[in-house]
Amino acid sequence: MSIWEAIILGIVEGLTEFLPVSSTGHLTIASKMLGQQIDDPAITAFTAVIQFGAIAAVVLFMWKDIRTYAVAWFKGLRHPEYRGEFDHRMGWFVIVGSLPICIVGYLGRDIISGPLRSMWWVAASLIGWSFVMVAAERLGSKSRPLTRITLTDAVVMGIMQCLALIPGVSRSGATISAGLFCGLDRVAATKMAFLLGIPALVGAAIFELPHALDGDVGLVPVLVGTVVSFIVAYASVAWLLKFVAKHTIEVFAFYRILVGIVIVILLATSTITAT
Repeated sequence: MSIWEAIILGIVEGLTEFLPVSSTGHLTIASKMLGQQIDDPAITAFTAVIQFGAIAAVVLFMWKDIRTYAVAWFKGLRHPEYRGEFDHRMGWFVIVGSLPICIVGYLGRDIISGPLRSMWWVAASLIGWSFVMVAAERLGSKSRPLTRITLTDAVVMGIMQCLALIPGVSRSGATISAGLFCGLDRVAATKMAFLLGIPALVGAAIFELPHALDGDVGLVPVLVGTVVSFIVAYASVAWLLKFVAKHTIEVFAFYRILVGIVIVILLATSTITAT
C-alpha cells in the first residue's frame, strides 16, 4: 500500500467512523476503487487498525465526560454511597453495553473478515439499514436526555451495535437508531453511540494489529492512515454533535440509499466485482 492510498483511506475512516453511513462500507468501497483485494486479511486488518486514530479523536473530544464517568465508577466500587449517582451508573452502562459486540465479534471473526467482505453485502446493508434509521427517527419519542438513560437502553444499543459487524450497516447508525427507538433524544443517542464505540473499536484494532503489520501493508502506511483518521475524525465528531442537535438523521439514510443503488448498478453491469 502506498502512502497516498493510506492517506485516502485515513480520510475516509475519519469522515465516516462516527457518521451513520458505515465506515467499514465506505472503506470497502474506497479500497475497491483503489484496486485492492477487499477480502485480503491484510487490507481488512489495516482498515480496523486505523480506527485507532478515530478512537483517539473521540476520546480527546469527550475526555471531560469520560474522565468524570471513570472516576465516579471507581469511586462507586469502593464507596457504596456513590453507586446511585448517574456518573457511576454510566460507567456500568458503557461496560455492559460493550459486551455483546466483544463476544459476537470474537466468535464471528472468520465470517466477518471473509464472506461478509463483499460489495453485495455493503450495498444491501447500506440500503436496508437506511429504512431502519428513518423508522427510528419518525417513531422514536426523542424525549429523554442522556441523564435519563437506563441499563436497558445501554443493553439494547449494545446488542444493535453487533449488527455493525456487517459492512454497510454502520456502528453509529445502529446504535443511534437503537437509542432513538428507546426514546433518547438525538444528542443523547449520539453521545452514547460514541461511548459504546470506544471499547468496540479498541478491541477490533488491537486484535487486527498483528495481521496489519505482518501483511503487505507495512508499518508506515498504518501510521499515516491512523494519524490522518485522527485529524479528520475529530472534526467529524464535533460537526455531528452540532448537526444532530437541530437536524434529523434521515439525510444520512437518503445518502446511504443513493450510494447503495450506485454500487448495485456497478455490480450488475460488471463494472466492478464483488470482492
